[in-house]
Amino acid sequence: MNILTFDTEEQIGIAAGYYMCGQVLQKPNSVLGLATGSTPVRAYKHMIELYNKGAVDFSQVTTFNLDEYVHLDVKDKNSYHSFMHENLFDYINIPEENINFLDGNAKDLESECKEYEKKIRKSGGIDIQLLGIGSNGHIAFNEPADSFQRWSHIVELKESTIKDNSRFFNSIEEVPTRALTMGIGSIMQAKRILIIAIGEQKAKAIKQLIDGNVTPQCPASVLQFHTDVTLMLDNGAASLL
Repeated sequence: MNILTFDTEEQIGIAAGYYMCGQVLQKPNSVLGLATGSTPVRAYKHMIELYNKGAVDFSQVTTFNLDEYVHLDVKDKNSYHSFMHENLFDYINIPEENINFLDGNAKDLESECKEYEKKIRKSGGIDIQLLGIGSNGHIAFNEPADSFQRWSHIVELKESTIKDNSRFFNSIEEVPTRALTMGIGSIMQAKRILIIAIGEQKAKAIKQLIDGNVTPQCPASVLQFHTDVTLMLDNGAASLL
């Protein structure tokens, strides 16, 4: 693993933005796996800045988002569909038809998950997957469990994740309790992985990810088996290393 530490969130955002755009410069038709939440916002901001400067062209890029809430309208401000458009897609030139989300409102959620995996394979696979990490070690919505879920699936969100995400809603009662998410196998098939972690509340999970036992009780620990992982951490997230 390539472990990089930074003094500020802004520095991480700049570095991560360059890293993601560097992939596109190297391969203009890259397939990007993207994450939501507060962690990647600064990275997306810098990707937009580089696009506005003419330094990068996203017109051949395809994207797959990690996850989406179940039974939350895509127009809801807290849907990941809305988040991605408001924080990235509305400001760069990725064709709308190249943008892919899991549909949390599909009539058959299991079929939706299977079709998503087919789309990823048909695209040639994800070149670089951007990840955050939960305080309980979850990646995407792969929660601590007794076994690793391999492919995209339906998940019941843990109380800790619902609590973490409640800051985006008016109340904790409004947070959906289920989601669709890429599985551990889906993530592990990405050619490269970039993880951003910010804050001391992530330090225990980062410590487990890097040198703890590989266990589904800390889903991120499986990344020890990946051949190309870069971590960008602030001092808080790196405090137990």
